[in-house]
Amino acid sequence: MTIGGATFPLPQPFLVLATQNPIEQVGTYPLPEAQVDRFMLKVRVGYPTREEEREILRRMSGGEPIAVRPVVGAEEILAARRSIAGLYLDDTVGDYILDLVAATREPRRFGLGELEPLIEFGASPRATIALATCSRAHAYLRGRSYVTPDDVKAIGADVLRHRVITTYEAEAEEVTPDEIVRRVFEAVRVP
Repeated sequence: MTIGGATFPLPQPFLVLATQNPIEQVGTYPLPEAQVDRFMLKVRVGYPTREEEREILRRMSGGEPIAVRPVVGAEEILAARRSIAGLYLDDTVGDYILDLVAATREPRRFGLGELEPLIEFGASPRATIALATCSRAHAYLRGRSYVTPDDVKAIGADVLRHRVITTYEAEAEEVTPDEIVRRVFEAVRVP
């Protein structure tokens, strides 16, 4: 981290989680696109199921402290990161990732000309890197040493939804970045 020209090392692994509540946003302001792009994922979390909410109620209204125990240590996380970085990503899957990101920038090239007036800015090169990294992590969590197009599809919306900036026309037509990303995945040829 750098403050006033002085750099301070942070412990590894280092992770930032942030929440964005769709209501009661008084005193909070949207981040500029360049800052939002630095977040690897934007995961949508809906309401809990009835059973999940029952467990929340049980835990939070009991007056007892909740026991928290680590399930892995820093070294295991760093080792997993190294393993994930080494997973095989075939050039055809890499090209698929490149095409998906390019389709958010140049939709007409991919038969999506109707999206052009709806996209102010497409996904950045950070999206390409994040999509490859997250696809590798998805494969790793499924016990595979290689990435498939299904891994890319499984994580794609979470990687791209906050990186596709829509126009005022899209807002007026109630077309969301999620809708644009869905249409891109439907249109881009899967290897």
